[in-house]
Amino acid sequence: MKEIRAYIESFMLPKLTQALLDEIPDFPGMSVSDCEGFGEVKLISGRDFTPYMPKKRIEIFAPDELTEIIFDTLMTAANTHQHGAGKVYVIDVIKSGKISTGVRKDEYLP
Repeated sequence: MKEIRAYIESFMLPKLTQALLDEIPDFPGMSVSDCEGFGEVKLISGRDFTPYMPKKRIEIFAPDELTEIIFDTLMTAANTHQHGAGKVYVIDVIKSGKISTGVRKDEYLP
């Protein structure tokens, strides 16, 4: 299992959501939250300056076999073709658990 985490421009969220639902029949769902951040910034001295830009943080937990198509869809659908369009990360999930049932699962086998 993988976590696919993305930071995208807020206005791209509806387009991205529609693309994920249209292109991936077994899409596992996602969480979305507001966040702020910045990447590489050149500071401008002597002015009021804040580098923080509003973004949407997307978190998707998916089986390994869906990871590549989700990653590709994120990279395509959220692309504004402008600097600061966002980032996507894929992270290994070591263990998961369903709180309501108490079922635990080790996902990572070395």
